[in-house]
Amino acid sequence: VPDIKPTMGLQGYVTAATARELGLAEGIPVTYRGGDQPNNALSLNVLEPGEIASTAGTSGVVYGVLGDVNFDAKSRVNTFAHVNHTLEQNRLGVLLCINGTGILNSWIKHNVVEPGIGYSRMNNIAAQSSIGSRGVSIIPFGNGAERILQNANRGCSIHGLNFNSNQQCDILRAAQEGIVFSFQYGMEIMRNMGMQINVVRAGKANMFLSPIFRQTLAGVSGATIELYDTDGAAGAAKGAGIGAGIYKDSKEAFSTLQKLEVIEPATALREQYLQAYETWKQYI
Repeated sequence: VPDIKPTMGLQGYVTAATARELGLAEGIPVTYRGGDQPNNALSLNVLEPGEIASTAGTSGVVYGVLGDVNFDAKSRVNTFAHVNHTLEQNRLGVLLCINGTGILNSWIKHNVVEPGIGYSRMNNIAAQSSIGSRGVSIIPFGNGAERILQNANRGCSIHGLNFNSNQQCDILRAAQEGIVFSFQYGMEIMRNMGMQINVVRAGKANMFLSPIFRQTLAGVSGATIELYDTDGAAGAAKGAGIGAGIYKDSKEAFSTLQKLEVIEPATALREQYLQAYETWKQYI
């Protein structure tokens, strides 16, 4: 049985064989290891209970930290040790994953809008619709089985479409709202586990570049969205620096983390977002 090492600390050294394979110098200390989503959370300085990280690429993730041992009895979200978990101090990561996230928006781009229209223009078109996409709901589960549905493979579907009144803008907005609503559906599971979701941190990339996506997520969840200038590579470098003792602690390591934008939930519109979400949820 191998020795158990702290996630951020000396794990070993680059061997001669590895050095030859990767073009590195032999003997470099290996001082950090982490999975993609715990590492993304680290890049956003999400380390303490109640702190939340998110990504929204091909698939989407909401990842929160718990200070006590808890789990979802139906395994719709995963709980495991976070990068700063120790025997003395529980720091557990709760992972919500939505397979049908940016891949839906990509499908819309390649199959619904005219060739040559990019995501920025799609966002502008979607903004011509209103909250609730004038009655159109899109279920975004077209990228395989979804954990939050207990591994059911529901597929993607469009509901409430009226041939006489709905337009392209409604489809484009409904796609983004459907993705956000699937996040909200999963966050309800996380909240039922005792997790507080008041602030969500993310890198300013992928679907977080869309104003509609950001505003809808803030509006339906009631959480403030904070966007940062960071990525997983930066997080891994910070983790290795902490493990090597280059930084004395995480506070020093993330003292230069730059916040780019803050999106507050629009309180006056909350009821509209929640009504659209309830309409969407009835189709699952």
